[in-house]
Amino acid sequence: MKTLFLYLKRYRKESVLGPLFKLLEAALELIVPLIVAAIIDGGIGTGDRAYTVRMCLYLVLFGLVGLAFSLTAQYFAAKAAVGCVRDMRGALFTHISTLSYSDLDTLGASTLITRMTSDARQVQTGVNLTLRLFLRSPFVVFGAMIMAFTVDAPSALTFTVLIPALSIAVFGIMLLSMPLYRKVQKKLDGVVLSVRENLTGARVIRAYCKEEEETEAFRQKHEELTRLEHRVGRLSALLNPLTYVLVNAAIVWLLHIGAIRVDSGLLTTGQVVALYNYMSQILVELIKLADLIVTMTRSIACAGRIAAIFQTSSSMPMTDGPAPTAIDGAPAIEFSHVSLRYPGAGDDSLTDVSFSVQPGQVLGIIGGTGSGKSTLVNLIPRLYDATEGTIRIDGHPIDAWPTQALRRRIGIAMQKAVLFRGSVRDNLAMGDQSATDECMNDALRAAQIKDIIDEKGGLDAPVTQGGTNLSGGQKQRLSVARAIVRHPDILILDDSSSALDYATDAAMRQAIRDLPFRPTVCIVSQRAASLMHADRILVLDEGRLVGQGTHAELLDTCEVYREIYRSQFEQVGGDAV
Repeated sequence: MKTLFLYLKRYRKESVLGPLFKLLEAALELIVPLIVAAIIDGGIGTGDRAYTVRMCLYLVLFGLVGLAFSLTAQYFAAKAAVGCVRDMRGALFTHISTLSYSDLDTLGASTLITRMTSDARQVQTGVNLTLRLFLRSPFVVFGAMIMAFTVDAPSALTFTVLIPALSIAVFGIMLLSMPLYRKVQKKLDGVVLSVRENLTGARVIRAYCKEEEETEAFRQKHEELTRLEHRVGRLSALLNPLTYVLVNAAIVWLLHIGAIRVDSGLLTTGQVVALYNYMSQILVELIKLADLIVTMTRSIACAGRIAAIFQTSSSMPMTDGPAPTAIDGAPAIEFSHVSLRYPGAGDDSLTDVSFSVQPGQVLGIIGGTGSGKSTLVNLIPRLYDATEGTIRIDGHPIDAWPTQALRRRIGIAMQKAVLFRGSVRDNLAMGDQSATDECMNDALRAAQIKDIIDEKGGLDAPVTQGGTNLSGGQKQRLSVARAIVRHPDILILDDSSSALDYATDAAMRQAIRDLPFRPTVCIVSQRAASLMHADRILVLDEGRLVGQGTHAELLDTCEVYREIYRSQFEQVGGDAV
C-alpha cells in the first residue's frame, strides 16, 4: 500500500475534494428524513398544502444540489484513480525494464503482464470507490445514528446494537476473503501463462496435433481458477444476506417500539418514518460499504502483488558513466575460466570457458542445440553475470564497465528477430536514435536487404507488430541492420542468418568484414559454412569448450567440429568438401 500512496500523493487535491464533496452530499441526505417528517407532521397531518409543497420543493432542491456534489466528487475521484494508476503502471514498466534477464526469468512474463493489466485495473477500481465511499458510508451510518438520537433517544438505542453487529459481520468476512483473493490472482497468472504460450506457439501446437492436449490443460487451469473464484464468491456473497437480515430485524424492532411510543403520545408518525428512513439509509450504506470492502480487499491484494515487483531489486543494477580507456594490446573480449548457471538450474550451462579475441577479428561459435552458444554471447553485453571466472572487455573486468557504456559499444542481432510496429526507420533508430538516413541505408546494404526495403517504400515502409509482414529472412536481416547502424565496437550475430540462403549469408558476412569501422564480430551459427573464414572458431559441446582455432586446425584436432562439418557437406572419396 505504501507504493500506492506514493503515487496517490501526486493527486492530493483530487483525493481531498472527491471525499469532501461526497460528505457534503451525505450531509444533505441526512437532512432529508427530517424534511419528510416535517411534511407528514406539519403538512399532511394538519392539511397545510402550502407547507407540504414548500417542503417538497426543498427536497427537489436538495436532490439537485446533491447530484451536483455527487458528479463533482466522481470527477475528482476518477481523476485521482486514473492518474495514480497511470503513473504507477508507467513506473512499473520502467522498473521492469531495469531488471536483469535473470530476474525476468525468475519472475516470469505471464505474472508481469497480469500485474500490469488486471492487477492495475483492480487497483484503479479500488481507489475510485474508496475515494467516493470509504468516508461517505461510515459518515452516513454514524450520522444517521446521531440524527436518530436527536429524533428519539430510546428508539435510537436499536442503532447502537445494530452497528457493532454489522461491523463484526462485515470485517470478519473481509479478513477471511483477503487471502483467498491473493490466491485467485496467482491462479489467474497461470491461466494467462497458458494463453500466452498457446498464442505464441500456435503453429507448433497445430503442427504436432496437440490442440486437444493444450485445450485440456487450459480447461484444468481454468477450472481451478473457477473453483477458487466460486469459493471466495460464496464467502463474499454472505455479506448482503447478513446485512439485510440484521438491518431488517432492527427495522422490525424499531417499528414495534415506535408503534408503542406513538400510542403513548411520545412520538409522532413523522418521527417514526424519519427513524425508519435513517435505518434504511444505514442498510443501503452498509451494503455499499460491504461491496466496497470486497473491492478494497481485492485491490489491496493486487496492490501488494504490484508492490512485490517494485521491491524486486535488479540483481544487475543499470549504471552509466564514462567508459574506461582500452588497454593497449588487450583483447577485445577475453573469457577466463567462465562458468554460468541459470537461477534454479541443476547444472551449469557453461563450464570453465576460456578464450580471447583481438579487436577487429571475427569469432565464430558453433555447437549442437543446447550447447551454450547463445548463453556465451549473452555474457558479453552482460545480460547475465557469470557465476565463476572473469570476463574482460578491452582489458577491463566486465563489472568495471558502466552497464550503459558497455552496451552502447555492442550491437546485437538476437537469435529470434524481434521487430516493433512502426516503420523501418523506427526499428533502425532503436540501434541509434541519432543515425542519419545515409547511415541507415548503409546498414541495410551491409545486411543485404536494401533493395527489398526500397521496393516496400524505403525507410518509411511500414513494419507490423513482430514484423509479420516480412519473411523470416527479411526479419533477420533487418535486425542485423539495426545492430550495424549503431557502429558498434563489438557486433554479435546470434544465429541471425539461419533463415538465409548460403549466397545471401556469404554476401552479408563479407559486407560485415568490409565495414569501415571494423568491429569485432561474434557469429553464432550451426552452419560450418558460415564460420569457415572466421579468425577463430569456438566449438561448444554441453556447455564445455571442446575446441578452438581456425577451420583447418579444428578439422585436424576437434572430433566434434569434424562431425558437424561432415554432417553438413557431402562426402566425396571419403573426404568432406
